[in-house]
Amino acid sequence: MTPTNDSSLTTEQQTEAEDEKRDEIQSSLPSPNDFRNVNTNCLSKSPGTTNSVTINSSIKHPKSACKSEEVKVEVKLKVEPREEDENKMKFDSLFPIIGDFGRYQKRVYLLLCLPAICCAMHKLAWVFLGAKLDHRCRLPIETESTAVYNELPQGIPFNMTFPFEKDGKVESCRRLAVDFTDQEYFNAGVPSTNTTKCGDEYVFDYSKYKTSARVDYNLLCDNQFMYTNAQTLFMVGILIGSILFGDLSDRYGRRPIFFLSLVLQVVFGILAGLAPEYWTFVIARMIVGSSTSGIFLVGFVIAMEMVGPSKRTFVGVVCQLFFTAGYLVTAVLAYLITDWKMLQIALSVPGLVFLSYYWFLPESVRWLLARGRKDEANAILKDVAKENKVTLSDEVLESLSDEPKTNPMQSASVLDLFKYKRMSLRSLNIFLCWFVNSGVYYGLSLNTSNLGGNDYINFAIAGAVEVPAYLFLLFSLNRFGRKVVLCGCMLAGGAFMSACALVPESEEWNWVLIAFAMIGKMCITASYGVIYIFSAESFPTVVRNSGVGASSMCARVGGIVANNLLLLGDLIWKPLPLLIFGAASFISGLLSLLIPETFGKRLPDTMEDGEKFGTKEYEAQTELSQMNGNGNKMTDDAS
Repeated sequence: MTPTNDSSLTTEQQTEAEDEKRDEIQSSLPSPNDFRNVNTNCLSKSPGTTNSVTINSSIKHPKSACKSEEVKVEVKLKVEPREEDENKMKFDSLFPIIGDFGRYQKRVYLLLCLPAICCAMHKLAWVFLGAKLDHRCRLPIETESTAVYNELPQGIPFNMTFPFEKDGKVESCRRLAVDFTDQEYFNAGVPSTNTTKCGDEYVFDYSKYKTSARVDYNLLCDNQFMYTNAQTLFMVGILIGSILFGDLSDRYGRRPIFFLSLVLQVVFGILAGLAPEYWTFVIARMIVGSSTSGIFLVGFVIAMEMVGPSKRTFVGVVCQLFFTAGYLVTAVLAYLITDWKMLQIALSVPGLVFLSYYWFLPESVRWLLARGRKDEANAILKDVAKENKVTLSDEVLESLSDEPKTNPMQSASVLDLFKYKRMSLRSLNIFLCWFVNSGVYYGLSLNTSNLGGNDYINFAIAGAVEVPAYLFLLFSLNRFGRKVVLCGCMLAGGAFMSACALVPESEEWNWVLIAFAMIGKMCITASYGVIYIFSAESFPTVVRNSGVGASSMCARVGGIVANNLLLLGDLIWKPLPLLIFGAASFISGLLSLLIPETFGKRLPDTMEDGEKFGTKEYEAQTELSQMNGNGNKMTDDAS
């Protein structure tokens, strides 16, 4: 914005220009077109007013920047008086100076992404830690050392000893009530109709897995609910962590909670691998689950807060790719380490390396500014400018020091989101999106056994389909925005999941069912990636981590519900869970259109910003802040 310097105007022309400018500004909210000739360096608070700003017009003599010859135009802002109106510059206005994604941000971002691999491994490893080994009852005439799963003692046929399931396998938990000394029974060839339980004596098929927590802790048959509870409590741990660590990081900072979560993950991850009995193992894993929220979600928020608007899409999507990398690494480690306890320890040890971050991972500048800790924020910004090889003047830092802040003694919580009408409705919409995306994602992931064949390869394929989903986001989010992509992916995923109900249940059509399910998973993976970015950009800074944490809580509930919904396929109708997933995706996808677009927008800092986000009034305030930020940038360039 270049000021106009023209001293040849007559007094009459100046008066006409002043009148035209005043009429134009007072007729509507401010916009960049209203201030093409404004000298932003002369922006000041109008004396004696509470909700107006005096802007010095650029009609001036070239020898002076702000003299009495300038025409002063009073702009009436249609906002309530508040402290932020005194500020000259918002944090987002600083990115044109320091860079949206400079060398400093790239280095810290990579460090934050690497722990996401460990988080993914802990979340997904239960597939192998609690692997299901095929088993049958051990017969009274067999010994533990000589019994073989696929073989029976000579002269004892399977059909006279075991009932069979629909897939042709012998039942795992019952056998026929037979007197094995009665040779006439076996000679007659008529199976008994009476059955009996195994009595905790089993023969296992060790061809796929050598060991499993399911076997070691006897989580079989009548104890099956304990196997389900083990994973349910892990998800409950993630839920608790998303609430607890999200709120703590908003109160005490992103950095200390990040490291607290790392310590918990390493210590209790190793303890889970050494646990001598079931409940120690389950409680240790529940704490590990809670730590994944403190690491992944807090790290994600730090990453989103440190980059400019033009790079937020890249930052958000690539972070998800690291999670997918953890998905694939889990399959490799599980294949190489067949002892489930050693696998659990192997998943936890890498966290020791990440503890070294303590000496060079900075606190979030946005959080420091929101808490009024401006000296610490300015010190970090100077380091950013130095490593990015840009000049950051003291004037800009001083302007930024006046950033709207909350009283350090007053901590916003997720409950504050519901004190504002627009923000409460928007938050509920976001929570629903998380609930549906997580429920559908984990619901489809639990069905990967339908692929058949090698379990390790199937698991890797289920992770591999996420790569094209995230690559699609890199291509589309900056072209179409968050809202359209989120809605489109959820609608497409819902369509393919619903189409699974139309596929005939036969072997020759099974590949079509698998293809539809995997395309549906790819779509829901993409929408899941969008909602991470969308929600992080929608919540205000003072409650952003709590908001994302509460969203993650809804996601965990969705995962637990989805696990139970899958039972409907066995009890009522096989395609019913897919139809429910499809309907939920359709409804949530359409409702997501009501969330304001965040692409290229200034992130809300305060609760008041969050309430007005997406309105014309908020856009007007943003434009004024950007105008002043550009003015400061020009000042730095000139110096």
